[in-house]
Amino acid sequence: MAIENKQTLKKEDVSGQLFRKRFQAALSEISKLYNTIYASHPQSRQGFDELLATIEQSFESRPAVLKGRDLKKLQTEPEHWFLSNEITGMSLYVDRFCGTIKNLLGKLDYFEKLGVNFLHLMPLFESPVGESDGGYAVSDFRKVDRRFGTLDDLIVLQEEMRKRNMYLMLDIVLNHTSDQHEWAIQARHGWPQYQDYYYCFDDRSIPDEFEKSMPEIFPEAAPGNFTYVKECRKWVMTVFHHYQWDLNYTNPQVFIEMLANIFFYANLGVDILRIDAAAFIWKEKGTSSQNVPMAHTILQLIKQCVWVATPGMALLGEAIVAPKEIMKYFGAGDKEAKECDFAYNATHMALQWDALATGDTKVMLAAQHELLQKPFDTSWITYTRCHDDIGLGYEDAAILQAGYNPYEHRKFLMNYYSGNYPGSVAAGALFSVNEKTGDVRISGSLASLCGLEKAMKENDKTETELSVCKILLMQAHSFFIGGIPVIFYGDEAAYTNDYSYLHDGCKHYDNRWMHRPVIDWEKNSKVDIPGTPEHSIFSSTQKLIRIRRTLPVIADKKNLTWLTPHNIHVAGYLRAWEEDRVYCLFNFSREEQSLTWYVFKEHGIKPSKLFDHWQGKKYTVKNDPEYFLLPPYSFFILEPVK
Repeated sequence: MAIENKQTLKKEDVSGQLFRKRFQAALSEISKLYNTIYASHPQSRQGFDELLATIEQSFESRPAVLKGRDLKKLQTEPEHWFLSNEITGMSLYVDRFCGTIKNLLGKLDYFEKLGVNFLHLMPLFESPVGESDGGYAVSDFRKVDRRFGTLDDLIVLQEEMRKRNMYLMLDIVLNHTSDQHEWAIQARHGWPQYQDYYYCFDDRSIPDEFEKSMPEIFPEAAPGNFTYVKECRKWVMTVFHHYQWDLNYTNPQVFIEMLANIFFYANLGVDILRIDAAAFIWKEKGTSSQNVPMAHTILQLIKQCVWVATPGMALLGEAIVAPKEIMKYFGAGDKEAKECDFAYNATHMALQWDALATGDTKVMLAAQHELLQKPFDTSWITYTRCHDDIGLGYEDAAILQAGYNPYEHRKFLMNYYSGNYPGSVAAGALFSVNEKTGDVRISGSLASLCGLEKAMKENDKTETELSVCKILLMQAHSFFIGGIPVIFYGDEAAYTNDYSYLHDGCKHYDNRWMHRPVIDWEKNSKVDIPGTPEHSIFSSTQKLIRIRRTLPVIADKKNLTWLTPHNIHVAGYLRAWEEDRVYCLFNFSREEQSLTWYVFKEHGIKPSKLFDHWQGKKYTVKNDPEYFLLPPYSFFILEPVK
């Protein structure tokens, strides 16, 4: 015991020394960023002192086991721990997956069986029933909603995950609170201190100025960006829904309070913190109040503070924006790689769906230049589906470059995935239709959008097999492109749309719930029954994860090169690092396609033989005029061998 205590003390000493070094190294930058935001605020000096105290207290209160984990993660530098090819994730709603956090503890074996070692648990913290926005209207940032269990349950889960070398991601909603949060309640009761935590106005004059340039996020369900609150006779900014009050980050006290909440999650053992709606956190008249420069300054300040006190926690900025804008969330200029560690590769996700519908890769390839600008030492969350809708937010320029009319092309995609285009096998639905702008998004599960729902209803064996091929094609494409691949729960077991939301008074108006299934664990037992779609998808996903882990070259070292599109139906990219390389090929067409063998000879070393990790076959590289054949919706993970 005495030896253990000495070892613990030694670790504490090392952690403390490194903390002081980090604090000293970052202090000037923290001061500069803070003053950029708050120098002119009357309580600026007091706020800065509170900020430094918050950083200090957060480190001091960090559990020793997490400080030890920080040290292990820091030992992986200069390459960050999260760039590894050995991490594969799943995103899920605890209640819809298995009911409670305690039940989730009993499902860790299921994740290990699949190969998943990283869990993103959708919002767990207290939010009002009926007006929760899926948990993104938080009424208490430090209290687990009783529907899921308790904070102690979450701590026990995290401890068990840590023992199994699993990683945890949770959300924090920085942009707003529920109108039932204690701050909002006090503001509603007339307390000026808490009204200053939000954007509260006596009349419509200032709100009207904001509205001139601010778009509507949910024009059908929540038109406008302000709500009149009778109790305090104020107009309150509510960008998303009337029950979500936007926080006012021009007030330094708001920043400090929310930073303390960030550290609360860090000290629970969170490995990656997902910052929801990062693009919205700073509001400015005359702008869209999205992606404004000061929002990036706030995120950079958060990053510096987290790096000092809790360096084992990475930050994900949830900003579903155009490629040029998303790059800014990694940090730009002298702040490159000093903002968010992760962003969602939402653009590429949508581009995959574009390629699947059209059967060609022209738009996908036209949009890649911007995505390749991601800084070294940062990474993507890659995925084919998530809890949200599929937006078609890639730029018109990419569509035009591919030879399509942007309006007509998007109209085709909307009709195709909603099943309203001749020959479409998809069973999706349109979400958030904006008649003013023509913008619309797509809901539907991976399996249903790939045609499995329709094929099974029609008992069409051929289409069922093709649908399974499409599902695996989409997953493989996102698994090997770089970043942490995150499976949306249910997709590993071929879940089609869940229409039970139509009978739920709190959800029936939001068709995104169709791809947020309630898991039927009896149905899930089919993953062990050969010949079922569930088994085909589950076992194949296991295999993809295993292959990914055996290939260190898949680690995200900004080592992606797109192959020349010798066949526009086939997407190909090369992952290369030092002497290692893997060629990944994907046929998005319903027809067999051919590809010149020259594609393997264009980038440096010319291989003579290739091993396909997916099929376990070896290929001899032939002469250029000959062709490599790709069956419909097939893919190949090809590594040069002797």
